[in-house]
Formats: sequence, structure tokens, C-alpha cells
Amino acid sequence: MHTTHNLLLKFYDSFSKANAQSMAECYHPEATFKDPAFGTLNQQEVTAMWQMLVERSKGNLTIEFSNVSCTDYSGSVDWVATYDFSKTNRKVVNFIQAQFEFKNGLIIKHTDSFNLWKWSGMALGWKGYLLGWTPFMQNKIRSQAKTSLKNYMKRADLS
Repeated sequence: MHTTHNLLLKFYDSFSKANAQSMAECYHPEATFKDPAFGTLNQQEVTAMWQMLVERSKGNLTIEFSNVSCTDYSGSVDWVATYDFSKTNRKVVNFIQAQFEFKNGLIIKHTDSFNLWKWSGMALGWKGYLLGWTPFMQNKIRSQAKTSLKNYMKRADLS
């Protein structure tokens, strides 16, 4: 079993236990992250994002993961996040495919893929279902997510 496999087990096990600090330890200092909601983040931003999401879930977050596959240089995981979206209190069940690249035994590149339209429908209700597929709405979601993260980092003195 690759050490990278154990790294991903640690990452998702920590996530399922809402331990953002332990998740942060899995990232290389030069790591980047990308997903449909937040766009591209650097290491400082992605570790703050996980911390923010864990805190906002207030213990109401379930993480399930499967199909962990790794080499020394790359890996993938399928995972499902179930939570109440903090702004609307609507239940979200998000199916995510994660791709990883590793450097020195740590995550250097992390890309999460999911259907932003489906997510917006669950998180935002009818407006998300109706407009979530549009570039306008998807850009608005990304802009709000980035602004929310920046404000969180300022308040938590992480910037």
C-alpha cells in the first residue's frame, strides 16, 4: 500500500471527524485546490476553506468516501458530503470525484469535481434548479464562495 493511500485515508477520516487541522497537515506548502464552487485556491486558502466548512456545519456534516486509488504520484477518491447549506439551511447531498497529485508524500494538487447545477438546486432551492446551469449563476456562486472565504480568513486572522 502506498504512503499516499494512507495520506488520503487520513485526509478523509479527519474530514469525517471534522478535524480541519489534521486535514491541513496533508497538504504540501505549495498545494493548489480547485472545485466548481470556490474555483482555484492556494494552500492557505484551501486549509481555511475546510476549517470554515467544518465550523459552519456545526457538527451536522457526514463524509463518506470510497474507491481510494493511488500511486506515488497521483490518486483519486469518490466521496459524498451530506450537510445543511448554512445560508439556506437546505439539505445537500453532494457526490464528488477527487483527483490528487502528490509531492514529497503530501497533496500538491487537489481537484474536486461535482455537478454545480445539482448542488445549486439542493442548496438554493427553485432558483438554483431554474438558474444553476447558467454561467451567470455559476459565476455568482463562485464569487460568493470566494468572498465568504476571504471574509472568514480576515475574521479568523488567517490571511
